[in-house]
Amino acid sequence: MQGHLLQADGEVAQATADSVTRAVDGSRFFWLDLIDLEDDGVTVLRNTFGFHPLAVEDAEHFGQRPKLDAYDDFVYLVIHGARHDGNGTVEVHFFFSEHYLVTVRRTECPAIDTIRDKEARADRGQGERSEPILLLYRVIDALVDTFFPVLAQFDDEIDDLEDAILQKPTDEQLGTLFTMKRELVGLRKVVTSERDMFAELIAGISPLPGMTPDAERYFRDLYDHLIRISDLVDSYRDLLTGAMDTHLSTVSNRLNEVMKQLTIIATVFLPLSFLTGFFGQNFAWMVKELNSFGAFLVLGVGLALAAVIALLVLFRRRGWMGGS
Repeated sequence: MQGHLLQADGEVAQATADSVTRAVDGSRFFWLDLIDLEDDGVTVLRNTFGFHPLAVEDAEHFGQRPKLDAYDDFVYLVIHGARHDGNGTVEVHFFFSEHYLVTVRRTECPAIDTIRDKEARADRGQGERSEPILLLYRVIDALVDTFFPVLAQFDDEIDDLEDAILQKPTDEQLGTLFTMKRELVGLRKVVTSERDMFAELIAGISPLPGMTPDAERYFRDLYDHLIRISDLVDSYRDLLTGAMDTHLSTVSNRLNEVMKQLTIIATVFLPLSFLTGFFGQNFAWMVKELNSFGAFLVLGVGLALAAVIALLVLFRRRGWMGGS
């Protein structure tokens, strides 16, 4: 069994079946943090704690939406936070009562480790120790706050992408935009579910053990954070959509500019092709009468130059060559 046990005296020890049993049999609050739940960990949840089989089954399977399920003597929660590397989310399962807090996760989470170290120092008299309900709040708040740095990085990346798109749009930028949009869709699903869950909790629809009016203020602040995060996700999604439209518009404008230039070139050569084709005909009268150097300059070169100049003047007057 891999994990840590924050005991009542502030000592943090490796979680074992015996240490967990002693903590459960005791009368003081403790925190069991399990990483990568294995068979022995499942046995502890089922037999030592006596959790409901449905809750234990949920804890074994990750990839769930945020939720809160109330059982007889505990509540079961699923909370997501952002990974510290910005790649997806970290999913944490909670078993909470006024006697214990059990967290189950599969990956490292510096936010949870930080809270555990603070609580350990507080239990040793180096700070203010949290009540059980406030400890639950602090852990969830640490997970929720991990979204803010990730979204700030999104903001910077969107700004950089917009500047790069205006300078020179590329296919790689379009792929990056699609990837970021998929990530935001995943974050929105998580954040929206968590926001709705805490809205129900504040409204009293989903109760928590040990909830007090003072503790409710903290969870209201948590709900406010989730609203801000949800608004940021929606804003950045709109910005990504705008950046994608800008990319497509820029590419389309560049294509139109190229097509205009090619059309101008083709139009300029159209009368030249006609003139060279007409005077290249081997009619006897034409070969006999138009055989002087002067005729060549006037009809061969002069008409061609006159056609090109006339077309260029027409294009410039129409504004097709960037002129007025």
